[in-house]
Amino acid sequence: MSTTHRAILLPGDGIGPEVTEAAVRVIEGAGVKVAWESLPCGLAAVTAHGDALPASVVERIRAVKVALKGPTTTPIGGGHVSANVRLRKTLELFANVRPVKTVPGLETPYGPVDLVIVRENTEDLYAGLENLVAPGVVTSIKVITRRASRRIAKFAFQHADAWDRKRVTAVHKANIMKLADGLFLDCCRESSKHWEGKLAYDEVLVDALCMKLVRRAWDFDVLLLENLYGDIVSDLAAGLVGGLGLVPGANYGRHAAVFEAVHGSAPDIAGKGIANPIAMILSAAMMCHHLGEKAAFTRIRRGVAAVTKKKEALTPDIGGTATTRQLTDAIIAEVKAQP
Repeated sequence: MSTTHRAILLPGDGIGPEVTEAAVRVIEGAGVKVAWESLPCGLAAVTAHGDALPASVVERIRAVKVALKGPTTTPIGGGHVSANVRLRKTLELFANVRPVKTVPGLETPYGPVDLVIVRENTEDLYAGLENLVAPGVVTSIKVITRRASRRIAKFAFQHADAWDRKRVTAVHKANIMKLADGLFLDCCRESSKHWEGKLAYDEVLVDALCMKLVRRAWDFDVLLLENLYGDIVSDLAAGLVGGLGLVPGANYGRHAAVFEAVHGSAPDIAGKGIANPIAMILSAAMMCHHLGEKAAFTRIRRGVAAVTKKKEALTPDIGGTATTRQLTDAIIAEVKAQP
């Protein structure tokens, strides 16, 4: 008898409801049974509850332990604090994982890419410690702790081993931020010692990494980064394979996991039925793997690859004319055709 899993669904804003609906349909098409509990997050939650991330939503995720989240809108230069940042901090979802892999049929000029980006999710400049110290003068404090750095380093090596990766590269700017990034590096080196002979370890300056990724992304395997560097580098890496609409993501903590696409809410195309659901669908595949549905994870990934390789049902952002539903239907058909 098949298991029925429980999960929270956070449709989000803009195109969020459209792409999360697509992901839910693909999960069902892969034969995974999920009892969903849909809750507001982002602008919808502000409208309904006056808060982008109501405490009741956090408590339900904490209780159920798994959530699939659509993109949410964060105002620039004012308004409410990012629901994403608050969610990660409140639930201590300390590890952000973003696999970045060349999509069959959508090859780019940057060559074969197969990276896993592991980003610390709870501190750094995202701690939000900003002060207006004088007119026209603002300080923003970067927070790096041994506890968080050890935790993310340990996670990165364990994740690399579990997924048969070969090398972990710590990314830093310790030549300038000698204390903060130096502490991060100390923790990475400490963790690497436990994996000597099994996983290779090296280090690279974040600015040098960006140049090297554009030139020879295939030289890298697992990238281990602090919060801000990870945020920037993961978007750069997504550009190497065709854009944010193709890259999944997950946030892991000790007691909960939230799976989400890395792109924004794209309000300019919301409701038009042309949003690319691939990133959200691949994030849903990661959720399936987390739930122990590894066969479904493989079928979904193969189904997406089969559709992109044929180039017959692609949305406008990736060179086609199909609607969100048409692309989703094509993926479901391929998923069901997988052994």
